[in-house]
Formats: sequence, C-alpha cells, structure tokens
Amino acid sequence: MEIEFLEFFLAVVIIIVAAKLGGFLSTWFNQPSVLGELLAGLILGPTVLNMLHSWTFVFHHADTLEEFLALMAELGVILLMLLAGLELHLPDLLNAGKVSALSGVLGVLVPLGMGYGAAVLFGSGSQEALFLGLTLAATSVSISAQTLMELNVLRSRVGLALLGAAVFDDILVILVLSIAFVLLGESAGGLSGVLLTVVNMVLYLGVATAIGIWILPWLAQKIHRLPISRGTLAFVLVVCLLFSYAAEVFGGMAAITGAFLAGLFLGRTPIREEIEEGISALAYAFFVPIFFVHIGLAVNLRAISGNAWWFAAVFTIVAIISKIGGSGLGARITGFTNKEAIQLGIGMVSRGEVGLIVASFALTAGLITQENFSIAVFMVIMATLVTPPMLRAAFAKPSSPNGRIQPGSQ
Repeated sequence: MEIEFLEFFLAVVIIIVAAKLGGFLSTWFNQPSVLGELLAGLILGPTVLNMLHSWTFVFHHADTLEEFLALMAELGVILLMLLAGLELHLPDLLNAGKVSALSGVLGVLVPLGMGYGAAVLFGSGSQEALFLGLTLAATSVSISAQTLMELNVLRSRVGLALLGAAVFDDILVILVLSIAFVLLGESAGGLSGVLLTVVNMVLYLGVATAIGIWILPWLAQKIHRLPISRGTLAFVLVVCLLFSYAAEVFGGMAAITGAFLAGLFLGRTPIREEIEEGISALAYAFFVPIFFVHIGLAVNLRAISGNAWWFAAVFTIVAIISKIGGSGLGARITGFTNKEAIQLGIGMVSRGEVGLIVASFALTAGLITQENFSIAVFMVIMATLVTPPMLRAAFAKPSSPNGRIQPGSQ
C-alpha cells in the first residue's frame, strides 16, 4: 500500500506539471488553458504515451492509481460546478432579457436534437444518442468572453446577451442532465420508479432552496466570524459535498447538480468573493488540473477508426452549426441583426469544461461507450479550437476604401 501511495504522489506530480505546462503553452498561442490541459492528458494517456500502463518501470499498480485519480477528478468536477454556481447572479437572469432567454433555450434544444439525430444516424441507441446530444447542448463562454475582452466588445449588446444566454444554457443543461439521469440512470425503475424519483427531486430542490435562502447565508456569516483557521473555506466545502451527496442519494439527481446549487446559494452571501477566491485556489491548483488531464487519460483517440472518424467529423460539424443556428436564431427572432445573431451564435460554440463534465458523467454512469466518449472529447477540443478565430473574424471591422479600419463600425 505504501508503494501504491508513493506511485500516486508521483503520478499527481506528473499530471499537475503537465497540465500547467500545457495550459501555459496554450495561452501562449492565444488559446484557452483548458485546451492545453486536455492535450496534456491526451499525450500522457493511451492516445500517445499511455503513462499508467506502459511505464511499468514507474507504475506497478495502474488499476489502483486509476481509481485514486478518478476520485480526485470527481472532486474536480464538483468544485467546478460549485464555482459555476458562485459566478451566477440570479438578478442577471431577470436583467438578461428575452434575447438571452430565447438564445439560451434554443442553444440547448437545437444542438440536443441535431446531436441526437446524428448519433442515431451513425448507429447509437436512443439512450446514448441523448447523452451525446447533451454534450452538444452544453456551452462554455469563458473562452468566448476572454476573446471578446481582447476585442473590447464584451460589454456590447452582443457580449451582454451572450453572457445572459450562457446562464440560461447552463441551467437548462443541468436540468436536462438531472432529468435524463432520473429516467435513464441506475435509479430508473419503470413509471412508478420515475414518479417516485421526480417527487424526491422536487422535495430535494424545495428543501435545498429553503436551506440555501434562509439558513446558508446566515450560517456562513456566523462561521466567518469564528476564530477558526480557514473556517469559512471548510464550511463551504462541507456544504458543497453535503449538497452533492444529498442530490444523488435523496434527490435522485446528479451530484454535480447539488454542487451547482450550493454555489448558487453561497453566491448570495456578502462573503462570496472570499469564498470564490479560496475555492478557486484549491480547485485550479490541484483538483481541476487532475480532472482535465484525467479526461485525456481515459481517452484513446487511436481507438477511433473507420466509420467512427466519419462520425467524429460529422458530430463536430453538427456541434458548430447547431450552436450558431440555435442561439443565433433566438437572437434574430428577438430583434438582433443577422450579423449580431451570427456573432452571438459563434460565441456559444465552445463547449469547454461544461461539455467535458457532461461527457465524463455519462461515461462514469455507463450511459455512453468509451469510443463515443472519445468522439465527444474530440468534438470539445475542435469546438474550443475554432471558437476564438471565428469570433475574431465575426467581429472584424470592415476596411474603408483607402484600406484603413473604419472606427466604430461594430
């Protein structure tokens, strides 16, 4: 056992160094750091080096190591969803307006439907096709937001609508994920089982909301005043893990839903910034890099062969077109120009960590195959790669007849 733990320590060192180096190189080329961390995992995994299973002179207990790393990665997912909840402000939902609501909703439904259809067309069953479609429904505007900030258009009409649409997108994807988990996961048990699980879900959401609104803010401030070293951070972690545990055990939903709710309610406290700072430091220094690299360790792109590559290519194209079409249509219906609608749609293309969370959850629950999981990861990587250059092209200002950029043309 001592040797196993020593090997685990060494594996974690290699993973974190590779993740941070990959993230640094990615940002060096004006790409999001998550892309570099994913590629680091692919290089260390069976796609290239197959670190755990081929480096037998270093790692003698690959299966045990994979279990340890999977647990660390699961904590990384939980903390990511906690941070997602902390960053969400409920008033933003009210101020985002109908353009954000319609763009966010259509940005989920259209990719979900098209992804489902593409998966079925290539031979996937309805259950697996649903979760593959759900990976297309997810979005991650952190990558787009960074690009828009560089272009100085984040606070434009399109930028603000994009942020609002992402809020609706995230909430709807989490809701659909939980419902799909209820209907198709291990808890599924016929109509009576589904009805019972739905009742449990409603009860959990009701109790969690009551605790989150009336107890958590008050309790967080009380604990914040106690002379306990990092007492607030410990309290937040305890609440996050309890909400996650209760979501799956009592509510019949995904654990990540509970973590998201915990962040949503803790974000209403006056110490939200302090909580976010502490959780971010813990998450991004240790657990989140392990999660992203672990995705690569679980993927073998060399296993994609023959018709599977056709599916991967079609699935990626569908991922791009469906987001632009769905979210863009919502913006166009609500009064945006064609150019603005396309800009907003392109901003929603990147799946980033959200798509990875959905894919890894489905794989862990046995709802998609390893090959289709690899295809989903391939789609996430390609969608992440194409979003920044597409956004820059969409926001490019037209030149005047003398070749100069016309100011204020956006």
